[in-house]
Formats: sequence, structure tokens, C-alpha cells
Amino acid sequence: MIYDASLDELLQKVWDGKRINAAEALRLYHLPLEELGALADRRRQLAKAKDFNGRGNEIVTYIVDRNVNYTNVCNVYCKFCAFYRTEKDDDSYVISLPELDQKIEETIALGGTQMLMQGGHHPKLTKQWYLDLLSHVKNKFPTFNIHGFSPSEFIHFRDVFNEPLETIIGDFKAAGLGSIPGGGGEILVDRVRQRIAPLKAMSNDWLEVMDVAHRFGLASSATMMFGHVETVEERIEHLERLRAQQDKSKGFTAFIAWTFQAEHTKLRAPTVGAHEYLRMQALARIYLDNFLNIQSSWVTQGLEIGQVALKYGANDLGSIMIEENVVSQAGTTFRMTVADMQRLIKDLGYEPHQRDNWYQLLN
Repeated sequence: MIYDASLDELLQKVWDGKRINAAEALRLYHLPLEELGALADRRRQLAKAKDFNGRGNEIVTYIVDRNVNYTNVCNVYCKFCAFYRTEKDDDSYVISLPELDQKIEETIALGGTQMLMQGGHHPKLTKQWYLDLLSHVKNKFPTFNIHGFSPSEFIHFRDVFNEPLETIIGDFKAAGLGSIPGGGGEILVDRVRQRIAPLKAMSNDWLEVMDVAHRFGLASSATMMFGHVETVEERIEHLERLRAQQDKSKGFTAFIAWTFQAEHTKLRAPTVGAHEYLRMQALARIYLDNFLNIQSSWVTQGLEIGQVALKYGANDLGSIMIEENVVSQAGTTFRMTVADMQRLIKDLGYEPHQRDNWYQLLN
């Protein structure tokens, strides 16, 4: 084997916690998986060293919440989605307030602290409908966080309500919105987005929503759905755009990546497996040096790989997912309890702790 001094320098740079560029990330991508994983674990340790009163390296967190899809009616027809329906479909729906109340009460009874509320891009729901829903939940369940509406939904709202994002997000926050999920990120490269969801928000739109939300003091997560029509270089470009936005607005609480789930969808693409998932999560931990938290995606990968991901840069197992409807429609139906979460975390020698949306420990 020929000695490569420049590679050694790059590995040392990563080990020391320094920022890398896109070309260096591409080089790291081709490392043996175990070596890349070790570097990612090192970066996790550096990121969490001062967290939780210096105990961050020992702690792995999780959240108890519920995914609530307030409607499955959507007019963007993403090729990778098996959940959406048109208004004419027999199984289309819009949630009622009594239904929503029941879901929240069940969640609170299980120790839950929030709901992740997203829906399709319904062409006929009014702004007042959303404000009434938010106000209803906040008045009835004042300590329960509404983690709701992805950037692509806000772009849809902007177009349908014919109002600036600042007005809509400000009004939603005043009505009770607590934080924003990073759904709809997919790959933040317009060539890819035009292939898989041409009617959905493009890259700059997605980032603009996050920028406005962060300026309003609303925290959000960031995501990446990969393993379809994108290149590795485009995945790295996605990470670069997230890192640049975080440098600017500092409002992302965590990053979550998952692989395209093909079953029952219209998108025909060569899917990738656990090996590629772990590789990209590890690379993301290294590249996203300004993200404190990386969340494992056991929902798409299964419990065992979700656990292994904790050695590939992740420090959080995400939600027990009391309810999940979108990924399951594409054929993936993994489930987890709090006891499962705690067992998986303890088996690796970490301390399990429940958290809230802002990564504050609850126990």
C-alpha cells in the first residue's frame, strides 16, 4: 500500500474537530465504513463533550411524541410518497378537533410532550382553519408542544394565502406553533427536486422558510432523504447548504437522514441499504460541525441498525413514534417502545434519557 500523507493530514484534521470542505468530504466518503464510523464517533464526542454538564458523551436521548397527519389530501404528487390522496379519493380525510384531542390525550398519557404535525398540501384549507387548530390545541393543552408544518407546507401556505412568509410564520407562532420539523428537505439540489417532486418547494424556498422561522425564534430540525436519483456529490451539496444556513441562523436543533423507501411509490430508483445509510450519517456528523445533535433513523432502518447508528455519529434515537403514517405507507413498519429505546441505549453502555424538542433532559 502506498503511503498517502495528504490522507493522513485529512484524518488528523477530522480527529481534531476542524471544518472540512466538499472535496475532503468526498474523499472521506470512500473510506472503509468502520474507519469513517470511528471518525464520526470522535466528532460526536467532541460535539457533546460540554453538553449536559459535561456528561454528553455518556448520554443518548429520545423523545416521546406522536406523528399526526392532519390531512392526506395533497396536490404536489411526490413520486416517492405513498401517503397522499386527492380530494376525490374515498380514503381522503381532514382531521377533526375531537380526533386531534383524543390523539393528544393518548400521547400525554404515555408520557409524550409534543406532536409532530404535518399534512398534505391541501388546496382548500384556509389560514383561519390552521390558526383555529393551533389556538385550540394551545388553549386546551398549554404545555404540549406543536412541532408542525414543514417548509414545503409553508411555501404552499404562502402561495394559497397570498401572504409573505414572515406574516404567516409570525401568525402561526402567535397562535401556538412551537417549532418546525425539517420534512421535505429530501436533497437540497434543484436538479434532484425537479426529478422527484417538481411541484414541491425548491431548495431556496426550503431554506428561506427555515431562515424566517429561526429569526422568529422557532427552532427546527433538518433532514435528508437519500438513495434515489441523487449523486454523492449532491448529497454533500445538501450538507453544505444546511451547514451554511446553520452558520447564519443557528436554529437547527438536529439533523436526521434516512433512505428512500420504495415500496408502493411511483419513483423508480435503485434504493440503498444499511451500509450506505451508516456511511452517510457518519459523513453528515463530520461535515455538520455546527449541529450539536444527529438523530438515528430507526424508523426506516429497523431497531438493530438504529442502535448501530449510535456508533456512527448519532447521539439520539428520535421518537418512539406512537403513530406514523407516511413511511409506513411506503412499506416500512418498524415500531419501538420506551423500554425498547432504553434497552438499545443501555446495551451500548450509554445512559438513556427522555428529552423535549429542544434537547433538554426530562429525566
